[in-house]
Amino acid sequence: MGLFDRLKRVVSANLNDLVNKAEDPEKMLEQAVLEMQEDLVELRQGVAQAIAAQKRTEKQYNDAVSEVNKWQRNAQLAVQKGDENLARQALERKKSANETSIALKTSLDQQTNQVDTLKKNLIQLESKIAEYKNKKDMLRARITAAKAQEQIGSMVTNMNSNSAMAAFERMEEKVLMQEARAQSTAELVGADLDSQFARLEGSSDIDDELAALKASILSPAPTPKGELPPAEPVDAELEELRKQLDKL
Repeated sequence: MGLFDRLKRVVSANLNDLVNKAEDPEKMLEQAVLEMQEDLVELRQGVAQAIAAQKRTEKQYNDAVSEVNKWQRNAQLAVQKGDENLARQALERKKSANETSIALKTSLDQQTNQVDTLKKNLIQLESKIAEYKNKKDMLRARITAAKAQEQIGSMVTNMNSNSAMAAFERMEEKVLMQEARAQSTAELVGADLDSQFARLEGSSDIDDELAALKASILSPAPTPKGELPPAEPVDAELEELRKQLDKL
């Protein structure tokens, strides 16, 4: 590829990029509708001119037909009066008027077809403009929604990267940690109280049982008359009991 071709491609690419950046979708839609309305005005003017020309040609044709009929009647009158020369002149005028009427009829048919075509084009263009106006309103609404969404997304991005938001998140994390420590402390205190009450209940049961045992052992049972009280346990038995308790 030559240098000139490369430069041409670079220039074209840059121009296209500038044009794309300069194109505002909303303004371009508005401009497109304005141009179509200008075409509609011109087309209406063209239709009006064509209809005026058609009406003019139609009048000329009707006048020519009336002229043909008039000279036909004059020729008949001249024949009735026996003036052949005058009748001949009337027929010549009739022939000329008839040729004119035929030419005008051909032109009138062409103009009628042209007017019909222009009217159809006018109706189609009006329908297209109405359709494009509706599309323009819908596209404008979509553009507005897209801009709003883009703005919101940008705000959210800035909020996520904002130092104030980061500080707020740090403070929230600290509060959560403090709440967790408070909850764990409360659980430890509750567990300690439960264990203390459990020990109190256990020691109370042991104390009661010990007191009952002591009462049953130390309180002398009634001795029947004529019998001696039972002998006290010997020291060897007490020593054996202590050994067994030490092993537990």
